[in-house]
Amino acid sequence: MSEAPLRILIVDDEAPARSRMRDLLADCAQALPLAVAGEAAGGRAALELLSSRPADVVLLDIRMPEMDGIEAAQHLQKLEHPPAVIFTTAYDAYAIQAFEVHAVDYLLKPIRAARLREALARARTAKPPGPGVLRELQPRARAFLSAQERGKVHLVPIGDVVYLKAELKYVTAHTAQRDYLIEESLTALEQEYAGRFVRVHRNCLVARAAVRGFERAAGEEGQWVVLLEGCNEKIAMSRRQQYIVREFSR
Repeated sequence: MSEAPLRILIVDDEAPARSRMRDLLADCAQALPLAVAGEAAGGRAALELLSSRPADVVLLDIRMPEMDGIEAAQHLQKLEHPPAVIFTTAYDAYAIQAFEVHAVDYLLKPIRAARLREALARARTAKPPGPGVLRELQPRARAFLSAQERGKVHLVPIGDVVYLKAELKYVTAHTAQRDYLIEESLTALEQEYAGRFVRVHRNCLVARAAVRGFERAAGEEGQWVVLLEGCNEKIAMSRRQQYIVREFSR
């Protein structure tokens, strides 16, 4: 029985680069059964496409506006069936060294058909890069958080998040519009977004930019709550974090 064609999604913000990749894949198809599942000009479009049109492999450019390829790969892991990822990049010493250390497959532009064919042959049995590896490859904080709902991945712009609260194995990301359940560690999020969020309780981080004031909790002597823009809820502050009141009052 012949192998099913490898379904491939091309993700690159430059149309000529996507066209060039299609030509290379056409050359590879003579030796390797494959089919182009589609193409996207960025990470957000790729996630939207994959929610309705699955792919086995994503050829993912690293340098893209709004969301780079490494961040996009992290969000791809939230899909029910994450695709294998092959990064594509113009020469980037940091990225190439990091990929080789972690055995993450990449293609250096200009891409050659023979090298692409080798990478695709490996991708059929390769596992997607794990979240720990991708976090190490990411030199800066992500622009989005992601939540999986009914088989679809929703992107949450980090600038929209008013607070992050740990509840059981999830973290609730609250925005002015709605809440999202994020499967991530509150401690890891605190480290990633150290300048953006401040811990007010062992289970809660609030966006510094959203803090509009503090007040003493009714009926609880010595207890403070945080008042936030875009949020009617008053967030309880632990006693050990109350130095923050003085910090914001300066």
